[in-house]
Amino acid sequence: MSYLKLLEPFKLGNLELSNRIVMAPLTRRRAGENNAPTSLNALYYAQRSSAGLIISEATQISPQGTSLPQTPGIYSPEQIAGWQQVIQAVHDKGGRIFLQLWHGGRCSHPSLQPNGELPVAPSAIAPREEKALTATGEEVPFVVPRALLTEEIPGIITQYRQGAENALKAGADGIEIHGASGYLLDQFLQDNSNKRTDEYGGSIENRARLLLEVTASVIEVWGSQRVGVRLSPSSTFQDMNDSNPEALFNYVVTQLERLKLAYLHIVEPRIKGSHDDFTEKKVQLGVHHFRPLYSGTLITAGGYTRETGEAIIVQGDADLVSYGRLFIANPDLPKRFALNAPLNSYHRPTFTGGSERGYIDYPFLEESEPFKFSNLSLK
Repeated sequence: MSYLKLLEPFKLGNLELSNRIVMAPLTRRRAGENNAPTSLNALYYAQRSSAGLIISEATQISPQGTSLPQTPGIYSPEQIAGWQQVIQAVHDKGGRIFLQLWHGGRCSHPSLQPNGELPVAPSAIAPREEKALTATGEEVPFVVPRALLTEEIPGIITQYRQGAENALKAGADGIEIHGASGYLLDQFLQDNSNKRTDEYGGSIENRARLLLEVTASVIEVWGSQRVGVRLSPSSTFQDMNDSNPEALFNYVVTQLERLKLAYLHIVEPRIKGSHDDFTEKKVQLGVHHFRPLYSGTLITAGGYTRETGEAIIVQGDADLVSYGRLFIANPDLPKRFALNAPLNSYHRPTFTGGSERGYIDYPFLEESEPFKFSNLSLK
């Protein structure tokens, strides 16, 4: 068995992790009725509980926050109960799991919104790239969203706080605030999507205000050592960009540094949504850039392999490495890394939507020792 720093135990805030391998937040669109997690989801997460930390798929904090069909929420009793089942299954296998809190903002469709209303955003600007999915899964252009009124913004913060309280009720080990990938908090941060003239627009300080207020609010629920934040400073996914991204994200990271979070989770420049992006970018703002600005725990996500993940920890740019596609296809990824064993290939058409296929049926390394799922069954 190879020695890897990736496999060393790690203290995350006041939590002990068994290794430095993180399962990335992965939207799989397999939630059940009323956007509640099911025993199928519990089985999927339990299979991957050997990760040092699991970060759940993006989980909407309100009906208004819904961005895609069949994604789980954390705003109803039924959803809280569903997440309790998932989290208990992970804990029964010795795993740790943070719940990712999500509001899609403009990246939604009226068919997913309460009463068919327009999605909300910092400004009435639709993404020109990518497509929206309707409630029935049809790909259509994004609609022009409705700009939030200043007096509505405290209600958004309350939604995040309630989501944090509900995650606590569900038994999660912590929460991650989704501030990346072109969703609501990212839309407020970047000036191509935020043209506001109130205290939430204009200057960098104003555009960062909502993210920082949300973070402060959920820290009141959880304590700073159980709260992480995810950012994608270089990503152009869902039509995101900023006129001065280095200044913007340097400010955001230095402000988050003061909060003594459990971690800061940075999506590397090579990732655009669920795909690799090797086109030349104007900015390359990854963990190497932010390491001098951030003394706390850094998680990096970006198409890492066993070797590149180990290297970035050894060189000190990151403390934990987040794996997405490799964890989809290899539920026992830490074991495979330890043995330097072959990896299953992932099947991209089954990434989002569907049921068991491409979700819970990827084989474990040793078929002679099948994984035991006590107290779990498919419904």
